[in-house]
Amino acid sequence: MHLRIGIIAALLFSATGAFAAGNAKAGKAVYERSCRGCHGTNGVANPNIAKMFKVEIKPLGSADVQKMSDSELENVITHGKGKMPPVRTVTPAQAADVVAYIRTLKS
Repeated sequence: MHLRIGIIAALLFSATGAFAAGNAKAGKAVYERSCRGCHGTNGVANPNIAKMFKVEIKPLGSADVQKMSDSELENVITHGKGKMPPVRTVTPAQAADVVAYIRTLKS
């Protein structure tokens, strides 16, 4: 019975994104190299980049970003969205790590 409850709890947490599939520490290193220029050191956008591209870049810790699923965030990283181009230097495994890091920025 306890094993069944543990499995159900693990499934619920993974479905809600409480456990990111990637490694947040590794993701921070990738983020520093590939994302920080536009998204800022702590996930708050570089205002000059936003102004230059005439876009609003939501803070990565915001509810709007945090409510996205891991796969949605990975897709944005690897395929781009709107004026954000795909990050071609990031592998799918590294994208999962970046998502795990983004989850640590939750405000």
